[in-house]
Amino acid sequence: MKIFLDANILIAVLNKEYPLFTNAARILSLTENHKFKIYTSPLCLAIAFYFSSKKSGDAAAREKIALMSRQLHICNTNALAVDNAIRNNRILDFEDGLQYYSAVDAGCKIIITENVEDFYFADIAVCDSENFLKDYIYCSTR
Repeated sequence: MKIFLDANILIAVLNKEYPLFTNAARILSLTENHKFKIYTSPLCLAIAFYFSSKKSGDAAAREKIALMSRQLHICNTNALAVDNAIRNNRILDFEDGLQYYSAVDAGCKIIITENVEDFYFADIAVCDSENFLKDYIYCSTR
């Protein structure tokens, strides 16, 4: 299953933001599971770098992003994503539109974000980290 991680999931891991860190880190660890391909976009990495650098400094943030980006698949955010985000009148937040169309272009089946309501326009599944783990991970291990 291809899943897309929004910036807030990445930030929670990079900055060890509790209580979200535990679920976000568990999801990021799925990169080692052959059943999952974990994606994010260059824009999500840029946002995560910004917040990580504010907490840890540029050098530490760069190291963290380098490690994270080696574990993740990076989606394209291209002209088509820009055009689609602009043309979709249901999308009010351009950045969310870019993330959405990057995920769709990569074939992701689900977006994991702590701001589920921001993706009200999505035609693919969207859930927060806790519900993703409950619905897709823990239920399959019973």
